[in-house]
Amino acid sequence: MAQNIYDNDQFFAGYATLARSQKGLEGAAEWPTLQTLLPPMQGLRVVDLGCGYGWFCRWAREQGAAAVLGLDLSEKMLAHAAQTTADPAITYRRADLEHLTLPRAAFDLAYSSLALHYLENLAPLLATLHRALVPGGAFVFSVEHPLYTAPSSPAFTTTPEGRRTWPLDRYLEEGPRTTNWFAPGVVKQHRTIATYVTALLAAGFTLTALDEWGPSPEQVAATPAWAGERDRPPFLLAAARRS
Repeated sequence: MAQNIYDNDQFFAGYATLARSQKGLEGAAEWPTLQTLLPPMQGLRVVDLGCGYGWFCRWAREQGAAAVLGLDLSEKMLAHAAQTTADPAITYRRADLEHLTLPRAAFDLAYSSLALHYLENLAPLLATLHRALVPGGAFVFSVEHPLYTAPSSPAFTTTPEGRRTWPLDRYLEEGPRTTNWFAPGVVKQHRTIATYVTALLAAGFTLTALDEWGPSPEQVAATPAWAGERDRPPFLLAAARRS
């Protein structure tokens, strides 16, 4: 089973302070770009992998999706999602994404935001999604950029020119990396960009978009603290199609 850190009281309380937890999709800086990778939602059957508070599930319905299934391992997340959702076309279910079963050809869109980097084994999930999507169905997801999952320290150094640099630790050696984020012992799986792309292709998907997301100059001007993210993109966004 994947690590269920979100049901840790200390972690859950810390995560609740993030802008994306309090403001939803609009509080996620990468959302405008991620949204451009999505197909028109009208009439789609959607599965959200790692649905968290249910923000995307509710947005998909507001955009015209016919039905949405939100999956998450965290009971705390699912309880919050259920409390803030009043829509019979949205269903929430507890599921371990590493051992997921879904009906064949039951969905038009699979979506996942910042969840797949917690999974030790990605290939079984991709195979499941390929079967669960209709031909031509879309898979859109985001993960922490591998430059974030491989640093030897969260601290940075500043060059004489004023640029921030982060030392990398064994970038090409994939596997679990343990960090302290809101709570000690948070385990994330480090993979290279090539591994994500190769896994998608091996599962039978066609890659349609790949974005190493960083804030735009306009976003940095509005939030100067994001300036360092122009040197080290925090998110990897991808879109694929079921062949």
